[in-house]
Amino acid sequence: MYAQIYTTTKIWIQLLLIWIVSFGFMIPPLLGIWGQLGLEKNTFSCTILPKNGQSPKKALFVFGFALPCVAIIVSYSCIYWRVRQSKRKLEGHGKLSGQTAKEKEEDSRLTRLMLTIFVCFLACFLPLMIMNVADDDITYPWLHIIASILAWASSVVNPLIYAATNRQYRAAYANLLKFCKLSPASRRTTYGSRTMAQSSN
Repeated sequence: MYAQIYTTTKIWIQLLLIWIVSFGFMIPPLLGIWGQLGLEKNTFSCTILPKNGQSPKKALFVFGFALPCVAIIVSYSCIYWRVRQSKRKLEGHGKLSGQTAKEKEEDSRLTRLMLTIFVCFLACFLPLMIMNVADDDITYPWLHIIASILAWASSVVNPLIYAATNRQYRAAYANLLKFCKLSPASRRTTYGSRTMAQSSN
């Protein structure tokens, strides 16, 4: 089933639709049809401003944040429930006797990683969404600034999570930092050596 749904063509279509929908949400304020884009002086940010007393922020909160979060929670809950059900059935038939403790720990680690990423996503974006909806008049600009900083921080959160939970990511980051410290001539030599090694394999 997975191989039938997630073919290369269908994945490209899904990515294209995501970009189209995302830009589609921003077309009304971009054209000044529903709200407008501009500088909010109280928070020093370029954001969606009301126009003629109307703003799409509440609709964007519902369709761009709340509904996707509900869909993610429901999807992960269903996946977790199906996995648990499958394991129980296999255990009932005695087919899990060959599964090692290492494999079980890997499953648990991946589950914790997905949960951590989602919780961090909520922690970064939920404050900004709440402030944009609950305080549309910017009564507390300093709270908006803090919420914006958290949202911007989301760009660096995931790599930090991967580095903290995955040994291979830590090794890759270490190699990258070592490579950056090399002189330009050494970088060319190192890159050339790796390219030759890969081509020979």
